[in-house]
Amino acid sequence: MNKIIKLVSVFMIIGSSYSIAKEVNLFTSRHYDSDVELYKKFTVKTGIKVNVVSGKAKALEKRLLSEGKSSRADVYITVDAGALGSAKAKGIFQRINSKTLNSKIPANFRTAHWYGVAKRARIIYYNPKLISASEAKSLNYEDLSNPKYKNSVVIRASSNTYNKSLVASLIANNGSGKTSSWAKGIVNNMARDPKGNDRAQIMAVAAGKAKLAVANSYYIALMLSGKKGPEQQAAAKKVKPVFPNQNNRGTHMNISGGGVTKYAPNKANAIKFLEFLLTKEAQQHIVNNTYEYPMISGVKPNKLIGQFGTSFKQDTKTKVSTYYKNQKKALALMKKAGWK
Repeated sequence: MNKIIKLVSVFMIIGSSYSIAKEVNLFTSRHYDSDVELYKKFTVKTGIKVNVVSGKAKALEKRLLSEGKSSRADVYITVDAGALGSAKAKGIFQRINSKTLNSKIPANFRTAHWYGVAKRARIIYYNPKLISASEAKSLNYEDLSNPKYKNSVVIRASSNTYNKSLVASLIANNGSGKTSSWAKGIVNNMARDPKGNDRAQIMAVAAGKAKLAVANSYYIALMLSGKKGPEQQAAAKKVKPVFPNQNNRGTHMNISGGGVTKYAPNKANAIKFLEFLLTKEAQQHIVNNTYEYPMISGVKPNKLIGQFGTSFKQDTKTKVSTYYKNQKKALALMKKAGWK
């Protein structure tokens, strides 16, 4: 009888281990339906089922921290290097060492705890009826505070995570003092108080309500695709994007990225999942559905964003891991400047 009980126990353990070995639990703040199709491709390729929990970054971070050792999460993926830095600082990620990830991802887009899987640029959009192409193409982020652009600039609220990371990068490159002056100049040059999302800024420029807008790169492609309706598609055709700081450090880059959680029950599968996201197949899926830039070499951006240039100079000097460190300081100086 005792032998039977022991054998049953062994089979239960083996069965339990097998079920765990065939799944990976993903917590993600990315909100793209196309990502679900990407996870299905991973399952077909590996036999590992992807269980997805979606939500906003702060809510997911709070849940991961509250669950602690009892958490079933294996991988946490979010957007913005500052959000990844926040998760790392709070102990959500564990350190891993993947030769695949380290070899495929440029050093400034990864750490030992989290890894960038796609890139996005925060760029400037202009109305060609109001500003010449030659003037626009020579712009630096720093020029947005020039008094010549008074009542000309639209940009999101200071609390927006992408703005916090942009300003954090300016602090890293120019120092707090110069960046504080820059923020005051931006506020003086705003065509209106900050409101709406990135697409709302592009729409304002298209309508002639402003000359310049700051927004992420993929939005112009999303609007041109027609997925957001004919009105936004028409507006996108009226504006042009430019990549700032081409004559110095290059355009500010941010990322989507993720890492293996501290108490991941399926660590091996979690690493396999992250490595899959850096395959050519997965990268092509990402760029063709979300219009982000690929993280690895050998993959071209989607043609809707690629038509504006694929070889622009990216800021590879500024490590995206510094964004989190400077984000609080960035928000404070924006608020002090009167940036709503």
